[in-house]
Amino acid sequence: MTRLVMKFGGTSMADLERIRRAARIVAAEVGAGRRVAVVVSAMAGKTNELVAWTDGAGKPGQGVALCDDEYDAVVASGEQVTAGLLALTLRNMGLNARSWMGWQIPITTDDAHGRARIEDVSGERLGPALDGGEVAVVPGFQGVTRGGRITTLGRGGSDTSAVAVAAALECPCDIYTDVDGVYTTDPRIEARARRLERVSYEEMLEMASLGAKVLQTRSVELAMARRVPVRVLSSFIEPDENGNLPTHAGTLICDEEEIVEQRIVSGVTMSRDEARITLLGLSDRTEAPADVFTRLAEANVNVDMIVQGQARSEGAVNLTFTTGRRDAARAAELMRGAQDQLGFEELRVDEDVAKVSVVGVGMRSHAGVAQTMFRALADKGIKFQAISTSEIKISVLIDAAYAELAVRALHSAYGLDTV
Repeated sequence: MTRLVMKFGGTSMADLERIRRAARIVAAEVGAGRRVAVVVSAMAGKTNELVAWTDGAGKPGQGVALCDDEYDAVVASGEQVTAGLLALTLRNMGLNARSWMGWQIPITTDDAHGRARIEDVSGERLGPALDGGEVAVVPGFQGVTRGGRITTLGRGGSDTSAVAVAAALECPCDIYTDVDGVYTTDPRIEARARRLERVSYEEMLEMASLGAKVLQTRSVELAMARRVPVRVLSSFIEPDENGNLPTHAGTLICDEEEIVEQRIVSGVTMSRDEARITLLGLSDRTEAPADVFTRLAEANVNVDMIVQGQARSEGAVNLTFTTGRRDAARAAELMRGAQDQLGFEELRVDEDVAKVSVVGVGMRSHAGVAQTMFRALADKGIKFQAISTSEIKISVLIDAAYAELAVRALHSAYGLDTV
């Protein structure tokens, strides 16, 4: 019998009725002869509530260290509740199920509490349990340090947990969420968006990092590194009267070689979590940009787009870069604090911007992709402020007011409404 890891997100675990629906989906896979492990998120909104409780405990006093390990002990409990509830529901349906905490498997992580990274997942206990007919229900988002302390993986970490467990069990991973697959763009913006049957790891990684909310970026990185086939499916389906699930559903994330018909562009994404920071009149020293970005890197501020242009002042340049909105205030404060050392005249911060991107592996072998993008934007009167590219994507920074118009224009320009 084949093994399978299934993952249910927060909306799929939002209440007892949805947990029962998830249990019916799991039972259908077991009935089809699969050996199943299930990774679950906390109920929708529960993690935010738990974080608020830790905030309510107050700030550490003077000279007292942050209690990040206890923060993780509290916040990880949301997934433990849903794991127990789903295991209990499956048992009440007559299935052999039990919950496995991260430390029982174990899912070993580093000790970066609140944003830990998985170092190893052992299949030595979990694999034989599955092969013996047990449904293992695993709380996502959590692990354990080598010293035995509970850790959490950061927002969206349950996706990473699921892929890591699938890699350890050497099996595929089905991720059930509130959408029925990966679309050519957000259907809430463009009604003609189409579900893609297959997307390459590279494309999905770009889409996830550029604003698509379907999968967490680290989970795609891990799936690509370990070659774990991942399917994105809707958790709002029901088995038929014979206990069978719909076939050919969802979107498969796989190797590029497994996609028969290569599209030039597979999707259009948008991110409003952007801020543009400009240093006006920066000294035209050769090492000036290096000084700027070294300071940002040391403060763990991620920079995306970078544009340098000639300033009005002789011997000076204007340097523009983008970062996430949450990092913008910290980056601006860092730059202002080093203004004398860096040698710039003025700093400007603009959060009223958005990043719109087109992604597709077909860009590697087709010319004219950029021309189509810029012509479509020009036809709508949309100006771009910065550009970044890779082998399989082009991103532009534009005024936030035009973001949705840009998405619809590009979706049409590349013929994605007919995919």
